[in-house]
Amino acid sequence: MHAQDRESRLANTTILIVRHAEKPASGPSLTPEGFARAKKYAQYFNPFRADGAAIQIDALYAGADSSNSVRPRLTLEPLSRAIGIPLNTQFPTNEPAALVHALSTEPHGDHVLIAWRHGKIPALLKAFGADPSALLPGSVWPDSVFDWVILLRYDSAGHLQVQKVIHEPNPLP
Repeated sequence: MHAQDRESRLANTTILIVRHAEKPASGPSLTPEGFARAKKYAQYFNPFRADGAAIQIDALYAGADSSNSVRPRLTLEPLSRAIGIPLNTQFPTNEPAALVHALSTEPHGDHVLIAWRHGKIPALLKAFGADPSALLPGSVWPDSVFDWVILLRYDSAGHLQVQKVIHEPNPLP
């Protein structure tokens, strides 16, 4: 991907990345706590508040379903229904460059929320031009952490301006 491609559609865009909600020891779904988090996300991200400003989500992406996990989709489905925005699930989490290429070259909203599998988030961050080592301990999303939001904000030229981790309130409102 050329830098010019990234600049065109990521200009003035805020990307929010979450890990899918809590998972069971085995199986592709969510735990009761995970379903509760997904339900609370329908309020928490409607609108999302960061740095004193309201961010109205206008595009939703979740890692594609696999035989091992449908968790990213389940995490954002309640929010999708609540705000009436379709949930795009076409991008596999092992292909982060495909999602970033689409967001860099195709029309989308200015405030994008992505639910991804935690082991694949560092590669997604790199694909967006962010530094996983500056955001995640040891460049790894910890197995036990489900309550972080990564915020990436691009300037008018499409350059990454802000990258930070936001800790969700506990409990979620």
